[in-house]
Amino acid sequence: MKFDDIRKLHQKRYRQELGYFLVEGEHPVLELQKAVSRNPPLQACELYVTKEHAHWPSPFETHVISEVQMAQISDTRTPQGIVALVPMWPAPAPRDDEHGIYLYEIQDPGNLGTILRTLAWFGNFRCLLSPGSVDPYNSKVVRASMGAIFHVPMELDVQLPSLRERFAHIACLDMTGQPLQSPGFKAFDCYLFGNEARGLPREQLATLDAKPFTIAGRGAIESLNLASAVNMCVYELNR
Repeated sequence: MKFDDIRKLHQKRYRQELGYFLVEGEHPVLELQKAVSRNPPLQACELYVTKEHAHWPSPFETHVISEVQMAQISDTRTPQGIVALVPMWPAPAPRDDEHGIYLYEIQDPGNLGTILRTLAWFGNFRCLLSPGSVDPYNSKVVRASMGAIFHVPMELDVQLPSLRERFAHIACLDMTGQPLQSPGFKAFDCYLFGNEARGLPREQLATLDAKPFTIAGRGAIESLNLASAVNMCVYELNR
């Protein structure tokens, strides 16, 4: 890919047009390299490094560039000297032991990155993003995921009504549901989580016959952070 095109990948429309995104930093690149054996499309990655990383061991084609060029493709104030050019790859086919985690119009990049990190830690989860969600290839999401984006099967633009055809048993988080510790909480195939401000659309939930559960609290605030709620639910599923 031409260097001028790589510089454009900080913009969503060019990521979509070219089918690539950027990953910056040693730890995320190490996680990327671990994922290659399970995701053959990632073999097409390329690495751009400054001279201090010129001998970085990598299975990818590596280009040594100047610090000025690195600053042009970096998305941080202090470039770390190592950036990977990564092709967007399709999610593998679902496995029988997977749970679906559906995020409806999630907007905060930090929330999505944190959620991906949690799903990667526990394993056997698939992340489904609705239309109108934050771009998962946004640099803020990629950084917050700390490389977890390479270890979680992820599907984009999944319409909420389509879940009925895919999952026999669906649960959601709701303030009036049964406690998370209820014996039946682990019996579902897919778990729905709503937008940070608006939650889930109730009229569509009714058609899905989604079973509501709640995280009981004793404090005075109105709601939990979305990533915190997902983390608690995923922990409970693995407890």
